[in-house]
Amino acid sequence: MEFKLFKTFWGFDGGPSDAAPLVRAAGFDGIEAPVPTGEVAREAFAASIVTEQLDFIAEITTAGSYVPERHATPDDHLRDFEAKIIWGKPLKPRFFNVMAGCDAWPADTQIDFFTRAVDLAAKHDVICSFETHRGRSFFNPWITRDVARAVPELKLTCDFSHWVSVCERLLDSEWDTVLELAPHAHHLHGRIGYPQGPQVPHPAAPEYADCLESHQRIWEALWTAQIQQGYQTTTMTPEFGPDGYLHTLPFTNAPVADLWEINTWMGQTERRHIAAFLARQGAARVAELA
Repeated sequence: MEFKLFKTFWGFDGGPSDAAPLVRAAGFDGIEAPVPTGEVAREAFAASIVTEQLDFIAEITTAGSYVPERHATPDDHLRDFEAKIIWGKPLKPRFFNVMAGCDAWPADTQIDFFTRAVDLAAKHDVICSFETHRGRSFFNPWITRDVARAVPELKLTCDFSHWVSVCERLLDSEWDTVLELAPHAHHLHGRIGYPQGPQVPHPAAPEYADCLESHQRIWEALWTAQIQQGYQTTTMTPEFGPDGYLHTLPFTNAPVADLWEINTWMGQTERRHIAAFLARQGAARVAELA
């Protein structure tokens, strides 16, 4: 299985041409970013992706930015969702990563919303992967599980660092739910959460080794499910970011680490990790045939 890494545009002020040298230097394959809203900017963005030969994941947020507009209705979200698919489709993204819905909706509303959202993706013949994200519909494991049971075609972008924070514990205690959702895993966000927050100060820090190892166990379960479903390629976006996620020092607000260095470390670590994982998988198959 091929492993492709993507540079997040969250907290990045440049365009694809500015990102390309960083992507290549880090051994990444492409970018994950929202499609610019203006037509001229969109066309320039599209041209840069082609010129720089960058693989592209398009990001969609429905009815708001990362946090939804609290009183937007499901129909408001669906109209915004469809409009953004139509706007982004000419750029031919690998798929759309979608932060959708609202955490405050009841379960029956969530199920109806995602049934209709999956139908819209099929209508436009695009792949949409819905992100597990605080503030959004998939803010905890159990509502996500319940929707997935009702909407079997659902694809997930698994950013379980949010769930570690919401649940206030590592997810090893929720292993049955993780395994039930694993067949829905389409894309991974490589960020390490800890019980009091969605982003550790640095994933290489030994004091957070248990958090790193917990996330890596989950990623292996998701990769296993993808292999069983015939995935030839798996994707990950290391997504350590700013906006209160990055720890800073009191009074000076100085960041405790460099975000791109962290994301580069995460990507290179996971490239080694998946290589070792696939080697173990291969050795196990050989042993079974012996």
